[in-house]
Amino acid sequence: MKRILVTGGTGYIGSHTIIELYKQDYELDVMDNLYNSKVTVLDQIKQLTGKKPDFYQVDLRDYDAMDKLFAERHYDMVIHFAGLKAVAESVEKPLEYYENNVGGTVNLLKCMKKYGTKKIIFSSSATVYGDQGVARLDETMPTGNGITNPYGETKHMIEEILKDVAESDPTFEITILRYFNPVGNHESGLIGEDPNGIPNNLMPVIMKVARGEIAELEVYGDDYPTPDGTCIRDYIHVVDLAKGHVAAAAHMKPGVSIYNLGSGKGTSVKEMVAAFEEAAGKPLPNHVAPRRAGDLAELIADPSKAEKELNWKTELTVADAMRDTIKFLSQNGA
Repeated sequence: MKRILVTGGTGYIGSHTIIELYKQDYELDVMDNLYNSKVTVLDQIKQLTGKKPDFYQVDLRDYDAMDKLFAERHYDMVIHFAGLKAVAESVEKPLEYYENNVGGTVNLLKCMKKYGTKKIIFSSSATVYGDQGVARLDETMPTGNGITNPYGETKHMIEEILKDVAESDPTFEITILRYFNPVGNHESGLIGEDPNGIPNNLMPVIMKVARGEIAELEVYGDDYPTPDGTCIRDYIHVVDLAKGHVAAAAHMKPGVSIYNLGSGKGTSVKEMVAAFEEAAGKPLPNHVAPRRAGDLAELIADPSKAEKELNWKTELTVADAMRDTIKFLSQNGA
């Protein structure tokens, strides 16, 4: 049985991925500083799977604590979710983002190298593509140009660091997964996205409006060159995203492998609002606001490489995500 260290494992995507990994009988440890998550999610994971990972409250920036963890536990692989992820906050606090995301990952890789853990799956983002001038993005496209915020820059920098590590040591097996727009929750309603503070992404804002924590959803611009004038994105159900990590773990190979994880289908902001209203059976207060700087009209994944090489593709829809979100809200205060 392989033991995997899941950094950021109490977070939204990490917790869902743990559930899917347990179905494959991996042994799992979770490392998290609990900055934007709650350790109680591990109890919900046990409720759903009958298993609970060993938990270590360690910060990526604390090299000595991480070194001690690696010395005591042997890991066959790391799945690296941990990192700050709020786009607007990254503009306000760039140094914290570079220190935590980039510096923390360097610490992690130093420990991996020291203790002979040579497999890592990295949680990256479609933001690394910047503005390509086209809507549909594939892994052959150059990255790093036109990234509009420090969060995206940290993801790109980490990708480059991982490539350099693989170049320096051919025994490393590195998989980079570029997420598009994760939405939804576990069908049980027990775990889901519940960020602290004001979220940047569409779905958490919709959830806060539904709870009455925010008065109205601001739709940023309705004059884009799209069918209904609002931005189009590729939304992927978080359970499909989690299964993508399981598929990646089963197909590790020397060097660096990069995959888009998306549905290949686009949904506009207005369509997302309508889908939520249909699932909820009531209107969602919203109004059109001015465009946000840096928002592109349309971004959709070309997920064909992941389907071909990992035998993975999405199975759930936006409607499924809305159904599961309503269930999560009903069980968590809305």
